Amino acid sequence: MPGFAVKAERDQQVKDRVSAAFGERISGMEQERDLLCIQVRKEALHDLLRNLRDELGFHFLTTCCGMHFPGEAQEFGLVYHLHNMRAGHRIRVKCRTTANDLEFQTATDLWATANWMEREAWDFFGIKFKGHPNLKRILNMEDFPAFPMRKDYPLEDPTRQDKDDRFFGR
Repeated sequence: MPGFAVKAERDQQVKDRVSAAFGERISGMEQERDLLCIQVRKEALHDLLRNLRDELGFHFLTTCCGMHFPGEAQEFGLVYHLHNMRAGHRIRVKCRTTANDLEFQTATDLWATANWMEREAWDFFGIKFKGHPNLKRILNMEDFPAFPMRKDYPLEDPTRQDKDDRFFGR
């Protein structure tokens, strides 16, 4: 199929250009299902996003959202999905950090749509964005004491007495 060959060629061009421009600051590049995924070190994230927009035509930010992987050394992160509409090409960018360093540079200077996406990441994961014009909660109460998308809580209430585990295959 010619579509797959064209996508593979575009992915390779992105890999080559990003590798040449960022070298060691890229921590990995791999195909995750049908998307090229670029993992970048935190200090190079904003520069990479700017480069992808300005040099490679990824002018549309589809998604920016938080990630939480409890128990891992770098347990928090961000994932960006970018789209080059002229070429019909999509990619994913991931960046990880520790719980003690939960601040990233805002991408609102690159894409206006990052405003609400970053506010959502703050509201649900507690990820801060340096330089964001109005970082505040958008769905939870301003004084809400937690970040509900973090995986900090057990899936079930351990104090519950009315449930018999035999009926749940345990």
